[in-house]
Amino acid sequence: MVDDTPSERPDVVRVAVPIPLTAPLEYRLNESRTRVAPGTRVRVPLGRRRLIGIVVDVGVCSSLPRKELRSIEKVLDTQPLLSPSIVALIHWCARYYHHPIGEIFAVALPAKFRRVDSADNANRGLAWRIAAGVDAQTAKLLTNAPRQLTLFEWLAGLKHPATRAEINRVFTRPMASLRALEKKGIVERTAANDGVETGHATAHAPTLTHDQRHALNTLGMQTTGFHASLIEGVTGSGKTELYFARMAAELTAGRQILYLVPEIGLTRQMIERILARFDAKLAILHSRRTEAGRAAAWQAAIDGRADIVLGTRSAVFTPMPRLGLIVVDESHDESYKQQEGFRYHARDVALKRAHDSDVPIYLGSATPGLSTWHHARTGRYQHIALRTRAGANPQPSIERIDIRSRPLDGGLSPPVLSHLQRHLTDGGQILVFINRRGYAPALGCHACGWTAPCEHCDAAMTLYKRGSSLVCHHCGAQAVPPKQCPSCNARKLTAFGAGTQRVADTLAKHFPDYQLARFDRDAVAAAGELDARLNAVARGDTRILVGTQMLAKGHDFANLTGVAIVGADGGLFSADYRATEQLAQLITQVSGRAGRGASPGQVWIQTRHPDHPFFKMLFNGGYPAFAEAELANRRAAGLPPFGWLALIRADSRGYTEGETLLAQAAAQLAATAVVECWGPAPAPMQRRAGRVRSQLLLRSSERRTLHKCLDKLRHWLVSNTNTHRVRWSLDIDPVSLF
Repeated sequence: MVDDTPSERPDVVRVAVPIPLTAPLEYRLNESRTRVAPGTRVRVPLGRRRLIGIVVDVGVCSSLPRKELRSIEKVLDTQPLLSPSIVALIHWCARYYHHPIGEIFAVALPAKFRRVDSADNANRGLAWRIAAGVDAQTAKLLTNAPRQLTLFEWLAGLKHPATRAEINRVFTRPMASLRALEKKGIVERTAANDGVETGHATAHAPTLTHDQRHALNTLGMQTTGFHASLIEGVTGSGKTELYFARMAAELTAGRQILYLVPEIGLTRQMIERILARFDAKLAILHSRRTEAGRAAAWQAAIDGRADIVLGTRSAVFTPMPRLGLIVVDESHDESYKQQEGFRYHARDVALKRAHDSDVPIYLGSATPGLSTWHHARTGRYQHIALRTRAGANPQPSIERIDIRSRPLDGGLSPPVLSHLQRHLTDGGQILVFINRRGYAPALGCHACGWTAPCEHCDAAMTLYKRGSSLVCHHCGAQAVPPKQCPSCNARKLTAFGAGTQRVADTLAKHFPDYQLARFDRDAVAAAGELDARLNAVARGDTRILVGTQMLAKGHDFANLTGVAIVGADGGLFSADYRATEQLAQLITQVSGRAGRGASPGQVWIQTRHPDHPFFKMLFNGGYPAFAEAELANRRAAGLPPFGWLALIRADSRGYTEGETLLAQAAAQLAATAVVECWGPAPAPMQRRAGRVRSQLLLRSSERRTLHKCLDKLRHWLVSNTNTHRVRWSLDIDPVSLF
């Protein structure tokens, strides 16, 4: 009698492949003697395709007959590329965010390590060297392996790691010998480009203020094991110096540091500061690095050669064998939340990683997110507060400019232009902040009210003056502005509102003797352009800055004394419950750019609602007063952090399919009183890129209950969705309901 009971089979493994499948797939190894471990890359067949997957489980109890399992075509790594801790972290992400695990592995790996066309040739970007601690006596162990011995002696005589091309020029078919030496721990891989920048401690740490010394002493009371600390400090209070002081202690102890920043624009300034302060190896990870450079930096982190890893969102998954500290700078920033595909929040993943790795994590911000603020106020996080600036200057003064009944020139009022002129005359730099790109948000007709629409979205197209074009910022569609109104044939069309281009033109007209630079995604799209413009500001060549939120945080402009904020009123009336939180953070962060040097700063906010309670609360009590008041509102409404949200989005070509699917999904939860369903309803922008969007918001006062319901609901959605007609996505802890 044949026993069909599933049993452990050492030749069967589970592989996560980058496709939207909830569970990994089962494959068999070609040879039973082959051994792989979780975290190893393999090339596998899937239908007619060949994909790079990650082994997640070995010795699988499979119910499938061996002959029905397809074979792994190739094992690509002699050692696991991802450490057990990172594999476990990705498993947690798959469960918490209810996302296919193979797609999460794809996010965690640099592009070079996940492409089929580069996997077979991955060694081209690598080099080999004698492993640390191996000496000449090792040759005695290789007397029975002459090819390995010859290769070992050749590598030992080099003063640099040898690339594959160099090895192939000297040896015939050397890879088998290299792999054997790797397995024995005699040689190790590194990157052909070592992927790190070397720091030289030329800058001395500044003298700490009383607040900083007290904060550092408090942090120093917990130097080992997991603990989360919110370092909340006004802009210019010296939060970075606290990070650096603790980083120095970790480096002295031989541990690595993971330092996360929200945007690429902040990396160059931080790179220069780190390299000037530490005799350490720095690996840099962000999307503007070349594929080879990113892979080399990632490899340096894995090898332990990088002492500090500085990166944006996805760097949170970088394997680091000696991890000792995680820093999340500007932890409130929405850029830490991925808004497409795998919708994770890097701050929350970093907290989970720190907990599992038993290391401290610092969340720094002048304007902490309200959930972070709540955890700090209730004792879940240690709360370090810095209430004064590190220098002698106070916080900038803030003035509201009432623009009702005032004429505007390119979006700027006469009082603001007068203030800006005074600061330029006094030798200062000025910043005009407007969170709109292009020349004007809309082109329209005064006679009949027509505005130029996007054919694919429920939105007006943005006018770009220099290119004489209309562009949709939601789908990327472009059009030529019409010569006359297509609705009433009026010959005069008007640019409504102002964007960065229009404000820059206005400032250039009023202040032609001063160099101006614009900072937005259009102006700094070319590689290196952002760094070049920031350097010109630091030198003092550029006196006038016009920009979007890429200038709102993290930058330290010593001579910037005047800041004007244009277009702040929109956040006062948004349907998104987080709109006022985001507005308070934005105003506080932008204002904090002024007066960080020797001269005091001034800030002017143009508004048509100068007496709005929001402004009074923020300016009279600062961000802490706003945070406490807004938390009281959240508590009354049961919104985060006093409740848990998940947002299901659906889109389709027609106006009914997506909403019908979400209505059926809501019906699946009708008997679950502990989960509230808000909707389904059209998205705030219902039509985008030709697709009609609907959404269903789920709320529960218990996180575990919400996730149990989502497990069942996701299974129902997978089983009942015709993906050719409706696409859906699940967003856990959404930061935007738009």
